[in-house]
Amino acid sequence: MQTTDYFTGRRVFVAGHNGMVGSALCRQLEHKGCELQRIDRSRLDLTVQNDVGDWFLEHKPEVVYLAAAKVGGILANDTHPVDFLQENLKIELNIIESAFRSGVEKLVFLGSSCIYPKFADQPISESALLTGALEPTNEWYAVAKIAGIKLCQAYRKQHGADYISAMPCNLYGIGDNYDLQSSHVIPALLRKTHEAAQNGQTLSIWGTGKPRREFLYADDAAAALLFLTEHYSGYEHVNIGSGSDVSISELATLICETVGFEGEIEFDTTKPDGTPRKLMDNSLIRSLGWAPEVDLKAGLGLAYQAFLEER
Repeated sequence: MQTTDYFTGRRVFVAGHNGMVGSALCRQLEHKGCELQRIDRSRLDLTVQNDVGDWFLEHKPEVVYLAAAKVGGILANDTHPVDFLQENLKIELNIIESAFRSGVEKLVFLGSSCIYPKFADQPISESALLTGALEPTNEWYAVAKIAGIKLCQAYRKQHGADYISAMPCNLYGIGDNYDLQSSHVIPALLRKTHEAAQNGQTLSIWGTGKPRREFLYADDAAAALLFLTEHYSGYEHVNIGSGSDVSISELATLICETVGFEGEIEFDTTKPDGTPRKLMDNSLIRSLGWAPEVDLKAGLGLAYQAFLEER
């Protein structure tokens, strides 16, 4: 294993530093003694190949975190399939190729649990990839993420590049996206519950409330990515999760307690549920010595506090 001063003095580029995971990575890297490299989208469009290549050759990062992506919930994925497939493919191709051409030492690609088949055996092991059909409502995003995994594996196989991939479960936390048209389940429910409490309204939730999901606080995910940077160099991708799941109904109850909402809850069964259950097998990363620190109840409290501060 590497020593704990692995990051000291290294040039570390976080692609997607303004996103929830990217900003969590930056918060932790600021205390690692590295030269942290960030650039705003207004100055570098990651979908433009030549510009990305030129930036890498000029700034010569040694470690790269590919956390940049076009993301969204069921509605956004289902409504804009071209955008989710095309934009994510461009970002991945441009950054990974530029990393190789500029001599990046280590690259960590951030994937998503949606890469797995809709009806995968639970908990989902890394070996479940490509063993069945994807969830139709977000398959475009999933295909792009699978391509990113395979691109990292291809560079390792053909060129010996130390590029690895990590697959987190559903993430939430500081800097989340609360736009109801594009957000994931926790930020959407936090906002809807807050507004229902403020306005004395009924809380309406998509689907039956029966699907089960696993959630991980974003700062725990960032810590896992730093841990893998030091302690993992392998061909296969690695799952990152909390190790337990809750139903959407149970999650709604926790969020109502967090917000202080005591009104009526209704489930809109005309809306899709998505995948019935998604729980990751985290035995690989746990065997390496990593475990999350923030449980769901505490994490929801931190996320809601951040939501209030942002508003």
